[in-house]
Amino acid sequence: MVSSFLRFAVLLAAFFGVLTVTVADDSAKDLGPVIGIDLGTTYSCVGVVENGNVEIIPNDQGNRITPSYVAFADQTSERLVGDAAKNQAASNPLNTVFDVKRLIGRRYTEPTVQRDKKLLPFRIISKDGKPHVEVTLNGDSKAFSPEEISAMVLAKLKKTAEDYLGRKVTRAVVTVPAYFNDAQRSATRDAGVIAGLDVLRIINEPTAAALAYGLDKTKDDEEKNILVFDLGGGTFDVTLLTMDKGVFEVLATNGDTHLGGEDFDQRLMEYFVNLWKRKNGDDMSKDKRALGKLRREVEKAKRELSSKTQVRVEIEALFDGKDLSETLSRARFEQLNEDLFKKTLKPVAKVLKDSGLKKNEINEIVLVGGSTRIPKIKELVRGFFDDKDPHTDINPDEAIAYGAAIQAGILSGDSDIMKKNLVLLDVTPLSLGIETLGGVMSKIIKRNTVVPTKKSESFTTTVDNQQTIAVHVYEGERAMTKDCHLLGQFDLTGIPPAPKGQPQIIVTFDIDENGIVKVTAEDRGSKNKKEITIEDRNSGRLSAEEIERMVREAEEYADEDAAVSAKIESKQELEAYITSLRKRIESMGAQIASDDKSDLESSITDAEQFLRDIDFSSTEVDAIDERRKALEEQALPLLGSDAGYREKDEL
Repeated sequence: MVSSFLRFAVLLAAFFGVLTVTVADDSAKDLGPVIGIDLGTTYSCVGVVENGNVEIIPNDQGNRITPSYVAFADQTSERLVGDAAKNQAASNPLNTVFDVKRLIGRRYTEPTVQRDKKLLPFRIISKDGKPHVEVTLNGDSKAFSPEEISAMVLAKLKKTAEDYLGRKVTRAVVTVPAYFNDAQRSATRDAGVIAGLDVLRIINEPTAAALAYGLDKTKDDEEKNILVFDLGGGTFDVTLLTMDKGVFEVLATNGDTHLGGEDFDQRLMEYFVNLWKRKNGDDMSKDKRALGKLRREVEKAKRELSSKTQVRVEIEALFDGKDLSETLSRARFEQLNEDLFKKTLKPVAKVLKDSGLKKNEINEIVLVGGSTRIPKIKELVRGFFDDKDPHTDINPDEAIAYGAAIQAGILSGDSDIMKKNLVLLDVTPLSLGIETLGGVMSKIIKRNTVVPTKKSESFTTTVDNQQTIAVHVYEGERAMTKDCHLLGQFDLTGIPPAPKGQPQIIVTFDIDENGIVKVTAEDRGSKNKKEITIEDRNSGRLSAEEIERMVREAEEYADEDAAVSAKIESKQELEAYITSLRKRIESMGAQIASDDKSDLESSITDAEQFLRDIDFSSTEVDAIDERRKALEEQALPLLGSDAGYREKDEL
């Protein structure tokens, strides 16, 4: 399945490709330990490998997870990070920053940023087109980027690790959601640099969780299909992998970069704000301090409802001197979030469909992320898989940091970890291909193809004596390139003059282990070659939302695309048949009576005009096929047989 060489490396995914992990050399070992960090939306966690064992490191409060909170004092330069910041959030709402993972790497104008701006208590402003957090520091307003706030959390985790290890830490592996795009990944890496960390790898959270699950199962003889269901505070990922003797191969991934526990908290807050308004007649929704108190208590209530059927939410002097004292049942909590809970099953169904596996072929379901403790989430997942119980051996809060620490152990050259010979192969998130005649998306690398990969297909010319071909490279799932995303383009020139359909142009897509895409076009006859390397493909890459939209639209318009594809195929068959007829007529010369030849050429000309006038929105496949059949019936008695059909698409 995988060459023996790969068993000395761990291939871990970035957004698109895989990153080759090799053992650090002797000089690298002098740089100190490498830590693994789960930089979460609401909570973060840090781990390290010592003597082959993964240790999750407790912070200065003795807690193994640290709130991703940063707070600033109004009139001083004092800054709090972690537990201390979260504990005073209710009394200092405008200057307590959290959930910045939802802002990192995004543009200010994005809908999710605008929605969060209305819900979060602190100020979010635009600076150079990017969202920034504005707080009061030393009596003056100061704007911080999401990277800077994240760096403060990372610095806290770095200090936690240094205190535990008694050594300076400069290197780390940091995890991100699988559906984070390149801008979000780059911003996360930048946050590490600001925190004084050399981020050696950015790896996917489900990837890390899979490593945590499979660390002690590398010698299992039985191949297993594992579904990682990762629902955290702010993001959601589903990844389906196969595990075979330490080789993890990603079959499909899906998710939502804006779904998690914070959304469940927000529903509870809206419920209590409306309940308060009905009972007391006043609206607390504009009072940041009251909302801060309420946020703290509803999160606590949500957590308690994972083990209790009802809780009492009590807040003294919540608003206008009045107290809140209400009972919240688990049933009410589930009712308020029912649509969000059910929304998590759509990506699950999608990865099954993409992988070609059935529910009963999933051997293990691994739940990761604090929100998977919610009983209703477990119930929905169990019900989806026909009462199969999810795997509960690993701590959902710590699994991602645990996996990141394993990767960190590989990079630091820990021999005990290296003996596990772990390999993980990831997949392409979208199909890759080129534009052919009529604006058709001709897919060469299909979505969810394991990388690295290389594939070639043959194409041909559209007109006689065509000497230049424009190669437009696209990604997407729709039948027409107008509905896909252009990645790059180049021209192949110097093609020797020849009748259309005769030249063979070989187009090759080569994706290496670093996710770098090289597209080559070569004229087989002249050996002329031209290529484009899309190294920073993600710089113009689609956002996670755009990818989700394209996949969703591909499903919604599947029937429409199939109909268009059928029309295109029939059109191309008619074009090929016309080309072959003209060649056949020319080769037979005087063997055909002049009147018959004239009539046939007239019919061919009419058919060519018919092709030029085709409107795919109104022309039916039958009409195109009938025109071809009419030509065949007229030509067959005269030529003895048809001239066959071309097998190459036309560029």
